[in-house]
Amino acid sequence: MIKLSHVSKQFGETLAVKDVSLEVAEGETLAILGTSGSGKTTLLRMLNRLIDASSGEIFINNKNIATQEAETLRRSIGYVLQGYGLFPHYTVAENIAVVPRLLHWPEATIKDRTRELLQKLQLPPEQYSNAYPNALSGGQKQRVGLARALAADPPILLMDEPFGALDPLTRAEVKKSFKALDELKKKTIILVTHDVSEAFELGSRIALMDKGALLQIGNAAELLFEPDGNFVRSFLEQQKLQLTLQHLTLQNIWEQLPDAILDKETFLQPHQTLWEAMELLAQSGEQIYIKASIGTTNKMICFAEIGRVLQNSNQR
Repeated sequence: MIKLSHVSKQFGETLAVKDVSLEVAEGETLAILGTSGSGKTTLLRMLNRLIDASSGEIFINNKNIATQEAETLRRSIGYVLQGYGLFPHYTVAENIAVVPRLLHWPEATIKDRTRELLQKLQLPPEQYSNAYPNALSGGQKQRVGLARALAADPPILLMDEPFGALDPLTRAEVKKSFKALDELKKKTIILVTHDVSEAFELGSRIALMDKGALLQIGNAAELLFEPDGNFVRSFLEQQKLQLTLQHLTLQNIWEQLPDAILDKETFLQPHQTLWEAMELLAQSGEQIYIKASIGTTNKMICFAEIGRVLQNSNQR
C-alpha cells in the first residue's frame, strides 16, 4: 500500500533522511523507532507531503504522491500529533469535524460520525461535544486528536509520538483505548516513537533508524534474535529480556522447542507471550504442555526450555 524507494531529505548541509526504501502492507502497523534526530519524524512527514522529499519516490496505492495535490493527499490520510494540535477556539465536535467539512459531508452525517467516535473513545458526547480543548485533560485531548484523524475514515493513519506528552498512567489508559478501537483494525498505520517498549507493543513490524538511515526492519523476533549490526544490538540490549518476555509469543520460538506427545489437558497456546507462559508455569507447579495447534506438531513447554531459548538469544 505504501512504498518508499530510495527516499532522502536534505536540509542545507544536513542529510536528515538517507536513501530509505521500505514497503508497508495494507492493514499493517509499522512502528518507526530511533533516537532523537534519527530522521523518523521527517520520514513520516514526507508521507503526507508536509515535507517534500529531496530525492527518491513515495507511492501510495501505486500512485506517486509527488503527482498529487498536497491538500487532497492530506485529506485522505489521518494525522495524529504529539502536541494534540487541536484548534483552541473550536469545540471538541468542531475539531473532529474539520476534515469531513472540507470534504463537504452532510451536517447530519458529520454529527453522527462525531458522536460515534466520541463514544468509541470513551468521551460521552453529551459531556464533551461542546467542551473546548482547554477544559480537557491531556489524555482527553489525545483522544480527541485521534477522533479528528479518524473522522473521515481514512485508510492510512500517521502518528507522530502520539503518547509522548502524557504521564505514564494516562499514557497506559490512552494506549489501551487505542488498541481496543475497532476503527484501527482496518487501517494502515505508521507510528513514530522513541519508546522501545511502545514500538514493540503496537507495531506488527518495527523500523529502526539512526542518523537518517534505516538500519533494520522486521518483527519483534527478528530484531531481538537477529539484530543487523552492533547499533541494533546495543539499542535493544538494556530492555532485551523485558521485550522478549512481553512481546514474543510461544509461536515465535516454536521451532526451537522440543517435540512432545500430549497425554494430558493443555493450558498454553502459541499466541500467548513468554511472560504469560511463565506465569502459568509458576501457578501450575507441574509440567505444562502447549496446545498443539500449529500443523500436526506438539510442543513441550517448561521453565528450562524457555530459559534455554532466552540464553541462546542472548549469546547472539
